[in-house]
Parts: sequence; structure tokens; C-alpha cells
Amino acid sequence: MTHRPDTMCLAPWTHTYLSPQTERRMCCASREPAQNFQQYIDTSSGTGQYIPLTLEQHWNSEHMRSVRRRMMAGETLPECEVCNDKLLNTSVYRTYFDHLFQHKLPEVYNSTQEDGFTTMAPVSWDYRFSNLCNFKCRTCGDMLSSAWESEQKQNDMVDYANPKNNWMRNDIRSAITQFQESQVEAEFAAAVESHSVEAVYWAGGEPLMFEQHWRYMKRIVELGDGPKLYARYNTNLSRVEYRGVDLYRDILAHVRDWQICASLDGTNEIGEYIRTGLDYEQWCRNFEAGLRIATHPRQMRIDFTLTLPGMFEVDAIQALASNYKVELLSKVVFSFTPDIIMSPLSLPRHLLEPWLDELIEQCTHASLRDVLTQLKSRPTFQEQWPDSWAEALVRGKQRVLKLEQIRTQTVTMTDILGARPDVLEWWMMINA
Repeated sequence: MTHRPDTMCLAPWTHTYLSPQTERRMCCASREPAQNFQQYIDTSSGTGQYIPLTLEQHWNSEHMRSVRRRMMAGETLPECEVCNDKLLNTSVYRTYFDHLFQHKLPEVYNSTQEDGFTTMAPVSWDYRFSNLCNFKCRTCGDMLSSAWESEQKQNDMVDYANPKNNWMRNDIRSAITQFQESQVEAEFAAAVESHSVEAVYWAGGEPLMFEQHWRYMKRIVELGDGPKLYARYNTNLSRVEYRGVDLYRDILAHVRDWQICASLDGTNEIGEYIRTGLDYEQWCRNFEAGLRIATHPRQMRIDFTLTLPGMFEVDAIQALASNYKVELLSKVVFSFTPDIIMSPLSLPRHLLEPWLDELIEQCTHASLRDVLTQLKSRPTFQEQWPDSWAEALVRGKQRVLKLEQIRTQTVTMTDILGARPDVLEWWMMINA
């Protein structure tokens, strides 16, 4: 077997991803040119026209063949920037596919032609059947949350002149729904019925709101394929039951292994501010129910995305993880534009670095310490976008204030930042 390059990922041979708008990518973290509507980490805008691809059209398309050729040649792909540069977290997605599918490496080489065509078929699935979600997390947006979408429309916050937003037009939305129901569900159902699903990643939207999640997972168990399935979830954990079916008892107890990454970006009021819709006490009850059936520590994990207000919650999140005796899956909010004021990188260096030093000194969880340490070496928005940073901060603050005006939560960003006077002063100086 040929020596495997360090930057080669097994996803293009094993995994298929579909966004709620039916955009296909290598995985949810890959940065690729948009097909129809630009997704939140895409590198270029789409046409705004809806021309969906079937899995068959996508799997050995010129783009996917090119990806495989370049990976096998040892190139560092720009599409894989999030993993290559650890932009989300230090435990990169590439290692996830290694963990599950390294045993398939001989098949990868034997099945792949010189032009990148492979006879392998996907066995790992991340199909997001819609943007249905009951939360409006401030680090998210309308493409990944129907609650966000409704709020944007109700408050005239949608720029319909931007082709990126064409997916919200009634005619295109109807076409997306029809494609999801006829083509996408047929693809996934065929994989389930042919016993070929070895791994599934349920994310959203909110996957436990998807009727499809409950239907297909029940069917996998009914077919006797649970003992070979690895099921991974990224969920707000606001529900663990659907029409009498219990997630833990009726589904996860019957699969080979599973992992729930339960999103929580802060506790109590700050957590409920960041993740609008969160009932912190209900989250704790649902998490504890999972702990009661877990057979090893990695099955229940707290998925903590570090935000600017969430920096005040580092101690509380660590205490919660220690109390539950679980791991933290730590990452930092995506920020590919300088108006993402929820990111710690929106702070100027002289405010950010001392704060990070304080947090690192008291950090007891390795993954969180890695994220905090890596942030010190990343450019701040001011350093990365020196000419547009100040103006972008104004836009970012305006967005925060607009949402606070619309939503009925009592705590505000000003209240939260008030616990650190130098940061509050910076916030108040932003002329929004």
C-alpha cells in the first residue's frame, strides 16, 4: 500500500454530507465553493439558482475526483482549512474518520482510479433533513434554525436581494422540500434498507426534532443493524422522547456505540442568553438520563462552544463536567468575517490575551485548555482585518442589540460584560 499523506482524510471515500438547503459537501466542516446558496463557511457565493445534485451525481463528480486525487498526491487542500489550521477545535474532524474507518485504507487505495473515481460507496451519513430547530442560538442563523428563519422574516431582517437568501423564497423552498422528500429520503432509506449504514451523524437544525431521525433509527434497530452502527449526535438536548419512543431506552441501548455531544455554551442565565430557547434545568435532567445508561465516559459529552459571553462561563462549565464526570468537547465559534462579535477574537489583543492567560491558568480540562491556548496564537479581528475591523464591530453590535430588542430575555450583553470593566468599556465605546 502507498504511504498515506498526513493531510489525507477518509471522508471523501466513506462519508456524505447534505445541508438543510441540500448543498452537498465533503463534510460539515469543509470550506468549498457554494453550489446554490452560500453556506456559513463556504468560500464563495452561489448563483442563487436551485440546481440540486443527487448523491450519484455528486459522489464521483469532477470536484470529488479532484479532492481524492489531490489528497492522495499529498496536497494540503484549501477545502480542509478548518482541520488543517484547527479553526474550530484542536481535535479535528479528520481524526474522527480515522478512528472509524482506518481499517478501510487498503480498500481506499484499491478502489480508486488515477482520476479519483472510486467504487466505494458512502457508509457514513450526515443528512440534515431540514433546518427545523426550536432554538435561536446567537452563534447560529436562519440556515440552520427554523426559529431563526421565522424571527428574521417576522422582523424584516432578510435581504432578499442577496442570492444567498433565495432558499427562503416560497417557490425555491417548495422545491427544496420536494427534493428532500423524494430524492434525499430515498437515498438514505436505500442505505438503511441495504444494511450499509455503519455510522450516522445526527445534527441540524435540531436532529431530535426531525421525524426522520426517529423513523430511520427505529428501522435500523428493527433490521438488526444496531450492533454494527456508530451513532453520533450534536443536539441541544431539549427533548429525548418522541411519540412514546425514548432515545436512550428504545434506540441507543441497541446500537454498537454512540456519542451525544450535548450543546451547552454556558449555564443558567448566561447559557440561556447565548442559546435562546435553552431551559438549563431541563437540559440537566435530559443529560442525567443519558448518564444513567452510558457504558463509558465518551458517550455523554458536553459540547461547549467558546463565545465572548461564554468566557465568563469557563469555570461553571468545567465544574459541571467534573460533577458529571464527563469530557468537554471544546471549540470556538466560527468567525470568517470580522462582524462576528460573539467571538472572543473580536476583542483587541490587549484585552483578550490577559483574560486568556487567567483562564488557562485555572483550566483543568485538556480540550478546553487547548482551545484557549490556541486562541492566543490566532490573529484577532483587528489584526486580521485592520481596515474593516472597526466598522464590522459596529455591525456586529447592532445585530446583538437588535436581537435583544426582539427577544424577551432579561439579561443583556452589557450585563454580562459588566463583570469585567475593561471589556465593558470596550463594548460601550463601539458606536452602534
